[in-house]
Amino acid sequence: MIVLFISVQAHSQDTIRITLQEAEQQFLDKNLVLLAEKYNIDIAKASVIQASLYNNPNLSLTGNIYNPQEKKPFDVSNRTGEYIIQVQQLVRLAGKRNKEINLAVTNTRLSEDRFFDLLRTLRFSLRSNFFNIHYTLNSVNAYQSQLNTLEKLHTAYEDLQGKGLVTLKDALRIKSLLYSLKGEQAILLNQLNDLQAELRLLLQNNAATFIPVFADGTDTLSAALKKLDLPALIDTAYANRHDLQLATNSLLYSKQNYALQRALATPDITLGAQFDKRGSFVDNATFLQVAMDLPFFHRNQGNIKAARISIDQSQTLYKQQMGIVENDVRRAYAKALTSDNMLRYVDTRFKNQYERLLEGITDNFQKKNISLIEFTDFYESYKNNILQFNQIENERMQAIEALQFSIGKTIFPN
Repeated sequence: MIVLFISVQAHSQDTIRITLQEAEQQFLDKNLVLLAEKYNIDIAKASVIQASLYNNPNLSLTGNIYNPQEKKPFDVSNRTGEYIIQVQQLVRLAGKRNKEINLAVTNTRLSEDRFFDLLRTLRFSLRSNFFNIHYTLNSVNAYQSQLNTLEKLHTAYEDLQGKGLVTLKDALRIKSLLYSLKGEQAILLNQLNDLQAELRLLLQNNAATFIPVFADGTDTLSAALKKLDLPALIDTAYANRHDLQLATNSLLYSKQNYALQRALATPDITLGAQFDKRGSFVDNATFLQVAMDLPFFHRNQGNIKAARISIDQSQTLYKQQMGIVENDVRRAYAKALTSDNMLRYVDTRFKNQYERLLEGITDNFQKKNISLIEFTDFYESYKNNILQFNQIENERMQAIEALQFSIGKTIFPN
């Protein structure tokens, strides 16, 4: 199996047979895009710690630089010197600190939603790529089976034509068929190389050529599809789609930000105590200080208005995302049913029957029991049917993966 493809790649890369479960595990462990996005969650969690911190008290010391009466520099002595000690603490009102903590917690949830939505997208790319490689390899091998036979026939006909036992037209017809199949196979190999490059990037392994291994449970998948209920699938998507949860938490963030902006309109109070050694109405004077801004001009009006508008915007985007999720599920569900129904009309045994018939047709052609036209027509029919069968199977698997992607959850056995 995979004779040609392995021979092309083996000189520079290791060939690894890999199951879907193994590919997903490597993806989770090594994908750099995913790992980089995960750091954003830790960054957001650090912002929760920062929001929880209280303001530091402020300590100020004021001392005399020069006493002209005593002619002393830096005179802070008890007898003739002067110094002032002051301590101040900002007291935040209107629950600003708690509102900032709530905002930071919601921002952490937003980071988690972005991470898991990225995970959903990249995992879909991985699984889709896995099945694309599998069925493209099957098509490459179908070409290779024909090419192996045609190579021998071509060599034989070249000899026979040189001896005058077959016509030049027949020899050229065999050669033309051979070159045509090689050209078509080369196109598939280029597609396969692109798919392998994508898979290597997802798995962070540039030194390998991957051969997907999985059990084609057609009957099991068909039975599982029949049991699905569209309303239940939509509800599952509502519960599991992190892009929808991102819209939900964005709306919550907007509401919390609005509450914070309103709280910021309330001035904070600064409390303080001051000791003045000699500069006040009596020596060793002590004072209590209370200070606050008077909200005559700046009452945070612009930010409050912007936050209120942001709530309306987030509500609109949330409704839009709800519609997108439902539409995605309906479309993917319909496509999965259509692809599965198409595969039911195909006899899965016909591939093996065609391969056995291919051997018989080749043998009968060599024995002159069938004409060259019949032989080449059969090769063309064999190629088209095998390619179509692989395409139908691949489309069914791609539709199933799209359905799982649309609901944000794996519901079919791998």
